[in-house]
Amino acid sequence: MEPMENVVILDHPLLKHKISRLRDKHTGTNEFRTLVSEIAALEGYEALRDLPLEDVEVETPIETCMTPMIAGKKLAIVPILRAGLGMVDGLLTLVPTAKVGHIGLYRDPVTHEPHEYYCKLPSPIELRTIVVVDPMLATGGSGVAAVDFIKAHGGKKIKFMCIIAAPEGVKRLHEAHPDVQIYIGNLDRELNENAYICPGLGDAGDRIFGTK
Repeated sequence: MEPMENVVILDHPLLKHKISRLRDKHTGTNEFRTLVSEIAALEGYEALRDLPLEDVEVETPIETCMTPMIAGKKLAIVPILRAGLGMVDGLLTLVPTAKVGHIGLYRDPVTHEPHEYYCKLPSPIELRTIVVVDPMLATGGSGVAAVDFIKAHGGKKIKFMCIIAAPEGVKRLHEAHPDVQIYIGNLDRELNENAYICPGLGDAGDRIFGTK
């Protein structure tokens, strides 16, 4: 895939190792859930690199000084239900004051296109940095729809974070929303005829929640 502006494919060795553990079909629900959270934190460390800072006065045991802290703390994490829920706690370990919204989408089994069934966003959404999370960016349909909904509600500064992505999904999301920064743990080979990412890791929601 050609390099694209606002598309970041992460390359940290710890991230790659943990994603490989996710892929293993023998990795059980508990470990899978823990890995997803850990991966979200590692990705969040990069995705939140541009959070604004402001100097505040702090008294150390030695003296008083001006030192930087995150300005405003207006961050919203918005998981795409249900698999995106698995990434929320990892980000909250980095920014515990973040608000959490939710977008519910289901994929039509025939057309593979997303349909909304729930959308609840923290207010005022237009003032927040918004991080949309979903472990998989496959066709890109859910990602595009989620960003569409957020923009329709007034959201402006939006990032999208996934664990694995197919080139088809990245292209679709980037073309629909070139202003959205996309952070990818690993770019996989392709989608198969059933719109699953290959080599992928199976159904992320089922593996996080132990369902079939």
